[in-house]
Order: sequence, then structure tokens, then C-alpha cells
Amino acid sequence: MNDMERVTRHAEEVVTREELEVALRQDEKKAYIGFEPSGLVHTGWIICANKIRDLQAAGFDVTVLLADWHAWVNDKLDGDMETIKACGEYMKDCFMALGVDGVRYLYASDYVDDDAYWELVLRVAKNASLARIRRSMDIMGRTADEAEKDFSKFLYPAMQVADIFYLDLDLAYGGMDQRHAHMLCRDIAKKMDRKSPVALHTPILSSLEPGSRMDAKMSKSKPSSCIFIHDSRSDVEEKIRQAYCPEGIVKDNPILEFCRYLLFPSFEEMVIERPEKYGGDMHFEGYDELAAAFKEKELHPQDLKQSVAVYLNELLEPVREYFDEHPNNLEAVREYLA
Repeated sequence: MNDMERVTRHAEEVVTREELEVALRQDEKKAYIGFEPSGLVHTGWIICANKIRDLQAAGFDVTVLLADWHAWVNDKLDGDMETIKACGEYMKDCFMALGVDGVRYLYASDYVDDDAYWELVLRVAKNASLARIRRSMDIMGRTADEAEKDFSKFLYPAMQVADIFYLDLDLAYGGMDQRHAHMLCRDIAKKMDRKSPVALHTPILSSLEPGSRMDAKMSKSKPSSCIFIHDSRSDVEEKIRQAYCPEGIVKDNPILEFCRYLLFPSFEEMVIERPEKYGGDMHFEGYDELAAAFKEKELHPQDLKQSVAVYLNELLEPVREYFDEHPNNLEAVREYLA
């Protein structure tokens, strides 16, 4: 597998592949992903952890930005900066538990005292219309109407673009929910004669909630909608058992998304165990093969769910072991959220 294949595998979008090819040829290249420290970490982070390792293997120096000031602006964790920082330390634990090593962790508060950063924020704002800022506000999980009572929220997209310029990045990585911010950055880069970063986006996992609208994503604020990476084996089994998984429906099926984005990237094969009276075990070496069998109703949702719970628990066992040995930051966040 070459570096282009490695960086783009399991990605939803790359803007643009031609620019990525140029970046990959550079001896030194920098990438980042940003997170608001705002709560417990769900299994969607496994996608991020895998992609960070892909970027590192392709020669990128990766920064994980723990966007504490952004979380404060966005009223996360009641805007308590001490709690936000504690959550940031817990997020470092999560990445280490997921096997991510060798990244640079940076808090926004590490550089907000630099006048050059705020100059960038103002220059970004100078080159963006209010209408464009409004369109970018979905990165916060909020609408522009909500910002009418708190002007600081209109600064958030400009801060995110300024982060990218300040860190002098060649590639900005995030989920598809970050697309508007990255496209805003690329557009403003041309106006400001700044480096335009490659934008790399991976999928957002759908909510597990039965019968929910499948444009809803996993949400850490709704424990039933997601699986946290440190959930117990029994919690994983129960959440998978209750998850939305309509027979024969492939599109927007969260259980199949687990197979596609979490399990097949981690296991060479999936074995669906079934009693002989129902046809015996089924073996799948790739997602497309499994999805086709499910679509044709050769594979029942209950059998699929039982096997997904087994494989997911195996994938998460090292995470549970890590937090058994390093519980302090997780417990601090849980205590706040209780």
C-alpha cells in the first residue's frame, strides 16, 4: 500500500487528491485534528485514531489540538475552564488507550496569549462575510440563531481557521462535520495568500437509537445513541442488542457502519456464528460481501448484532485495560457529568 492509498482509505472526502499528492512528496509535512474537550469519548474516535496512524505512517507530523478556548466559547462543560482542561487530559488518555503515540498535544490556551494569533483571527474575519460565517456554524453543533445572544460564537469559525494558519498546516483532518470550516479556510487562504491545507474527512457514525432519523450522529450527550470506548462488555452487548438495524436495509445502518469503519479495518475476517439449523457460521473477508448478504436477507440482524458485539468488545478490551490502570482523568470527567 502506498502513502496515497493509506491516507485516503476509509475517507469520505479528500480536497484535493492532487494537492495531497504534492504534500506527500514533501520531506516535512504537518497535519492536525481538533477536538473540543466536552465529554466522554465514543467509538467514532477509533476512526480518528486509525487515520492519525495512517497520517503518521505517511510521514506527517500530527498535532492533536485540544480546543479548550473553543469549548469555552461553545459553553461546553458549563464553560468551566478547569473542567475543560481535565477533560482534555482524559482525551489524551483516550488516544493513548487507542494506541496513538508520537503525536503533539496542544491546547488552544498554549497560544492564545500570542498577539499574532488574534491578528490572524481578525484577518480571517475581515475576509469572511457574516453569511459565510453563519453557514460554518454547524461545526459547533449550534445554529446562527443561538449565537444572536452571544456574539463570541460568531468568532468560533474564524478561530478555527486561524488555528490552521497559525499552526502552518499542510493538511486539516476531521469528520464530515468539519467540512464547512475547512472549506472556509481554503477559500480564505486564497484571499490572504496563505497556504491552503488539504482537507481530509472521515465518516460520522450514525446514532444507535432505534427508529431515530439516521441523519443524526452518535452523541456523547445521549449515552443510548453511542458506545463509549470504555463501556463495559455488558454495556456494549446491551447497546448493540437495542440498536437500530432493520432487516435488509444497508443505508444508514449503524451496525453495518461498525463493520465497515471499525471492525473490518481491524480484523481480517468476520465470522458470524449461527446454529446449524439456521445455516451454520458465515465467513466474510470484506465489508462489501457482508453488506450484500445482509441486503439479500441471508444474514439476520440478530445474528449480525451478536457477532458485532463480540468483535467490538475484543477491539475495546485494551481500552478497558488502560483505564483500569489509569482511571483518574476518566473518573474526574464522570464525576462532573454525574
